[in-house]
Amino acid sequence: MDLRVVIEQMETGEQDRALAVLQSFNTEMSQCFTFNREEAKEREHLGELLLGFLCRELQPSCLLACLETIRILTRDKHCLDPFISHSAMLTLARYAGIANESPCPSKNPDQEVIVEALKSICNILLHNEIGQVVAADLHLINGVAERLKQCNHTTWNHQVRFFDLRLTFLLTALRVDVRAQLAQELHGIKLLCNQLEATLGLSWPDPLVTARAGFEGVPLEELPPLSRQQTELIMEILKILFNITFDTNRRKVDEEDAAEYRHLGALLRHCLMSRADGEERTEEFNSHTVNLLGNLPLLCLDVLLLPKVEHGSIEYMGVNMDAVNMLLEFMEKRLDHGHKMKETLLPCLNLLTESSRIHRETRKFLRSKVLPPLRDVKNRPEVGNTLRNKLVRLMTHIDTNVKECAAEFLFVLCKESVSRFIKYTGYGNAAGLLAARGLLGGGRDSGIYSEDEDSETEEYREAKPQSVPLTHCQFNSVGNVFQDLDKMSANITKPINAKTDTVLSAMCDQTADIHVLGVQVGEAESRISDAEDSRLQAKFGNLEKQISEILDHDLENCSRRGNHA
Repeated sequence: MDLRVVIEQMETGEQDRALAVLQSFNTEMSQCFTFNREEAKEREHLGELLLGFLCRELQPSCLLACLETIRILTRDKHCLDPFISHSAMLTLARYAGIANESPCPSKNPDQEVIVEALKSICNILLHNEIGQVVAADLHLINGVAERLKQCNHTTWNHQVRFFDLRLTFLLTALRVDVRAQLAQELHGIKLLCNQLEATLGLSWPDPLVTARAGFEGVPLEELPPLSRQQTELIMEILKILFNITFDTNRRKVDEEDAAEYRHLGALLRHCLMSRADGEERTEEFNSHTVNLLGNLPLLCLDVLLLPKVEHGSIEYMGVNMDAVNMLLEFMEKRLDHGHKMKETLLPCLNLLTESSRIHRETRKFLRSKVLPPLRDVKNRPEVGNTLRNKLVRLMTHIDTNVKECAAEFLFVLCKESVSRFIKYTGYGNAAGLLAARGLLGGGRDSGIYSEDEDSETEEYREAKPQSVPLTHCQFNSVGNVFQDLDKMSANITKPINAKTDTVLSAMCDQTADIHVLGVQVGEAESRISDAEDSRLQAKFGNLEKQISEILDHDLENCSRRGNHA
């Protein structure tokens, strides 16, 4: 639709005409996310007209149409000037019901109006730094937090709750001051834990042990999957909590904060063990959960092990290992995907590493899964499809962060014992980490671990004298060594000999060509020499003839002078 037509109808000021043209424009542009730069001025002028309309008393249908058009216009990051002033942002905040200066214009707010205003504010924050500053100055986070406290009320529909959370996520992701304000002044962790608990519909049969209301006593893995709407809300909550706890594991926390984080850890354990609607959505859901678990203080991660061992649970040393096993399975899935290792694998790998470092039961369980007693002594540590093989292969990954984290995880599972680390990974693979720590000569790093237990199998004891430290795999006998060397030599020399023969043949062909060319050059030189000799002889003949003629002429003149005398 021609923007000039829309502007002409808006400039009349009549609501009915404006409503008709805006509804047509909104329908046509509903899926438009790229805009013609030549119409930028017209779009900005239309934005100014719409904000003018919002300052009037409007019919509900006209009000909604105006906000829908603003939502479409704010997708264009190059034409946001009309919307980033304090007055414009305040107007939108009022219709969103999150302004501090005055309440929402309607006593019974239309939730469609609220959602459209929230979407527009989200677009502005996403695309414009000035808009972010204005939103912080207007303390929009306070208004959103007030509504988030009403998480148990049925007043607000899913859309309002979702875009309240999305706006909170953007504010905390883009503004450090808002992040600190939500975490400290507004008690954001408690606020969002209440949101998370209400969305999951939880009960607490024991302290720090959760169950889904109405399904008490049912194992978590047997619960029905979360609905799509629940999953959407929970993932937004997890992302906000990640923003406001980003530096938690880097600082000390007091007892009150530790209790709050352990409460959050119990909720995250429930999330980790829950399923979403579909495998991809479940993996995304687990990813956000793992990212947030990595922010918790390490001592608070013991809540992952607190539930009692029940029928169907994975038990190790008398402890429920369901959550740790879920983390291990999630890590292996990400490892098998092999895509964006740094972003997808490292959060889980780091979480398991630090958990193993601080919790003995977790480390022993993970070691039994990742580094079981060594029986395969014929293949290199990186060859195979076991989890150990996959992690050892990562130790030579092109990305430095990936290979360091993989090596660190295995080193911690070996209780930072150099000899044991080399035993499971081979000296060549282990050399990078050991060199970085100054442990190439052996010994143990400064970690505090329980006493070593004997992990050598009969197969390993028998093969140990014949194993090669560099690769830490077995050669069956000296004869086999020479056979292998002969095969390696043959495999190396065969292509070299073939290449040499090819080069020599080419050189011989080139030599023959050069010889023929030399003969041809000699013949050409001979012909040139003969031609030059014949030319010189002709020249000499001509000179002799000319000299003879001159001499004859002189003699004739002399005789004439004699006769005259």
